[in-house]
Amino acid sequence: MTHNRNELKNNSDVIAVTGAGGFIGGNLVKYFQDKGFSRIRAVDKKPLNEWYLRLSEVENLCLDCGNEQACERVCKGATEVYNLAADMGGMGFIERFRVECLRSILINTHMIEAAYQAGVQRYFFSSSACAYNTLLQRDPNVRALKESDAYPAMAERGYGWEKLISEMFCQEYWAERGLKTFVARFHNVYGPHGTWDGGREKAPAAICRKVIEAIDAGNGEIEIWGDGTQTRSFMYVADCVKGIDKIMHCDELIATPINLGSAELVTIDALVSIVERIAGVKLKRKYDLNAPRGVAGRNSDNTFIKQVLKWEPDTGLNVGLRNTYSWIKEQYSDRKQGHVVVT
Repeated sequence: MTHNRNELKNNSDVIAVTGAGGFIGGNLVKYFQDKGFSRIRAVDKKPLNEWYLRLSEVENLCLDCGNEQACERVCKGATEVYNLAADMGGMGFIERFRVECLRSILINTHMIEAAYQAGVQRYFFSSSACAYNTLLQRDPNVRALKESDAYPAMAERGYGWEKLISEMFCQEYWAERGLKTFVARFHNVYGPHGTWDGGREKAPAAICRKVIEAIDAGNGEIEIWGDGTQTRSFMYVADCVKGIDKIMHCDELIATPINLGSAELVTIDALVSIVERIAGVKLKRKYDLNAPRGVAGRNSDNTFIKQVLKWEPDTGLNVGLRNTYSWIKEQYSDRKQGHVVVT
């Protein structure tokens, strides 16, 4: 049975979102606020002036959720907890800083225990497609990954294993302690109000920025990581936050990991072409074969989500990238003029 959120909520209920200074967390807080929920607790370890989206009407806390006491503060009095806090970034980050990625296990173990102790009704954990068996992702013409493909386990080193073990915590807290947990495996989320520079950005934002830089420099060139044949699916952030809400309020999905991603498979080369069309430019491509490139191919099998929720992420790349490109262009221009921007 899928719950109606309005039956669950009243104005005295607190929704807590960790990682709220980040891309998806910030968009999730805005989504709830737009739906009329007034008691939202937004938490991130970054200083408030570095948050991508900081909404003044919510309770904004600067806390490190790797710390047990901080997690207790986050969960105190909360009805629902959405744990999106993690040390992560694009492929350049997660391949290079595996220890940092693994250390996010501290956030997840402290958060779920604090949620349980605080009597939280529903707990959401943001997992990743990096939890899937890498042996199934060696070919760009990849078979879409279904939920059962996480086992036998051969997750991406560092980040993927951290996600997989945290999923297990969610499953066992439900089995042993009765905490309603929900797990979504995100597939490459992109959109406005996210990282677009500095090494933690993902491919869509990086490509948008590189096209903008090439136009600005007038050199007519773009550098692409890998050989351009790697395939991925990319989910627009508005679909992601809507999906989180739907998953969290579907009792069929308690302690059941589910894909949350677009099934629109695209090569990195094709992604560059879409951004070039949006920008009205054609660039010479240089391929860096020594750069981090991740698995050869990855796509989301949406059979299960369509079956359970009668819905799947469906914002096309042309629409989502147009919005993303114009936002990054604005940020780039602001930074060039000396304004402080969050990258």
